[in-house]
Amino acid sequence: MESLIARTIILLAVAMVVAILARRLKLPYTVGLVLTGLALALARVDFGVELTHDVIFDVILPPLLFEAALNLPWAELRRDLPPLLLISCLGVVLCAGAVTLGLVYGLNWPVLPALAFGALIAATDPIAVIALLRETGVKGRLALLIETESLANDGTAALLFALVAAALAGNEPVTPFAIASGFVVVAIGGVVCGMACGGAAILLAGRTDDHLVETALTAIAAYGSFLIAEHLGASGVLATVAAGMTMGNLGVLAERRNGLGLSARGRRFVVAFWEFAAFVANSFVFLMIGLSLAKVHAHSALALAAEIALALAGRALAIYPLCVPFALSRWRIPLRQQHFLWWAGLRGALALALALSLPEATPYRDEILVGAFGVVAFSSLVQGLTAGLALRALGLDRNEDEAEQVL
Repeated sequence: MESLIARTIILLAVAMVVAILARRLKLPYTVGLVLTGLALALARVDFGVELTHDVIFDVILPPLLFEAALNLPWAELRRDLPPLLLISCLGVVLCAGAVTLGLVYGLNWPVLPALAFGALIAATDPIAVIALLRETGVKGRLALLIETESLANDGTAALLFALVAAALAGNEPVTPFAIASGFVVVAIGGVVCGMACGGAAILLAGRTDDHLVETALTAIAAYGSFLIAEHLGASGVLATVAAGMTMGNLGVLAERRNGLGLSARGRRFVVAFWEFAAFVANSFVFLMIGLSLAKVHAHSALALAAEIALALAGRALAIYPLCVPFALSRWRIPLRQQHFLWWAGLRGALALALALSLPEATPYRDEILVGAFGVVAFSSLVQGLTAGLALRALGLDRNEDEAEQVL
């Protein structure tokens, strides 16, 4: 136990030094962490900590998801619900399908392993995307679209991946009925579970004025909703997002009324606590991604480049065609914003967690892992490093109303 605590403190200290240097060098913090982790791994510095499915799902994801959802106002989200739902649901399916076809006909992969890779790489990663938005200073409607889509599309990707993983293990075929029933359990079950946990926590929080108790209840809701949903076979990601939005809209973004919500001091403390928790979780995950990348050996540089290209092409298919139906409506997304939605579709720890969850005996598991790490590395280093440049090149760093007038 002492050894684990010591390693954790060392990792945190390294991350803080990187944070200071990154700000002085005007380098994206997450990129600095990945590069530092990669350099330490190449120098054979072993911290004795590995990036595993359980670490990502049980430790890192809940605080990041909850903190992001805590600050999402339902009124603004409802305004853009139609395009968000279309991109986060049908967009994931289109992206997964495009990647699958490319792997099958371009790299001669079997259908099921290709579909597994397509599903896990189709969803944008909320950890990477949220960090990117904060580093580039994206605000307003564009930030809401990018952040909310990254939080919502994981349910669809998790459902597709779970069905394909079961088929790979020989447990059940991928059928329309399995997809429909799976959607009810994974997506709707996750949302209901999260709302129930968040609602219960808000009711209890209204019975006290102790800001520490109120904050503890938010932590129970964040981790409890995730663990309960995963145990029931639902989406822990969507459960934590739903719990965060429930507590955020009823407790953080609104004043306490009729014994419902958080106290004024509790609201301030909760926001600060989760901002700190998300910062620490972000620091660990990107540093560990860098440490893990050095241990992955690509079977073919050409194949890896093709997988990265397919992921980008799939993302384009998930954005541009699905924005067309809203072109003449109040939900119109300007073309410049569509370009940034495409480039800001980073993949990260979530894709790695799904890839690492595949059993050792899964066909093409090594190829799936290598492809996932390759796409994540490209997202973190290339897209993450150039996102600010893309924002300025597209004129989206100006006043939002001014930027939206230009197609």
